[in-house]
Amino acid sequence: MARSALARKGSATRDRILNAAILRFARSSYESVGLRDIAADAGVDVAYVHRCFGSKERLFAESLEATMEPAKLFAGPPGDIADFLAKQIFARDGGRGRNTVGPLDIIIRSLSSVEASGVLREFTRDNIIRPLARTIGQKTDTRAAVIASLLAGIGILRNVLRIDPLTEVEGGELETLIAQIINGVLAADCSSG
Repeated sequence: MARSALARKGSATRDRILNAAILRFARSSYESVGLRDIAADAGVDVAYVHRCFGSKERLFAESLEATMEPAKLFAGPPGDIADFLAKQIFARDGGRGRNTVGPLDIIIRSLSSVEASGVLREFTRDNIIRPLARTIGQKTDTRAAVIASLLAGIGILRNVLRIDPLTEVEGGELETLIAQIINGVLAADCSSG
């Protein structure tokens, strides 16, 4: 088999493992997901999972990145960041099938996990808060952390708990209100005195 064909096969197998992990982590807590289960779902030996990802932590982190797609959060123009982020709350609306994983599903399942907390903290800090702070031109992460908290909280209440006033469609009062709150955080004068 040619080297490029082997690389494609390896990449396809790696993707199969990642997809199996995403489904497992979205349905069960970090502690209850085993690499052997993921390997079986992907149809590979557990040693191959270790070879591709190194550890369960690394596989968990890559699963988070694949479902959250943090690079897309900051794809909008910096001047329109509030409107762009408000739209992200609605970005994945639509039908969700049994094998469709939402951006918060993995986080929700493992939020109380002691073992996963370090990975979740590092992922949130390095892939969401710090890039957002750079995008909004802040030297500290405080405003970005407040905005991330706002979006995560709304996302959980809207997409996981399905709280009725928060389930409206894109372009309505909720989207406008979120953008105004983000703009308020960005414009707030926090100087003391």
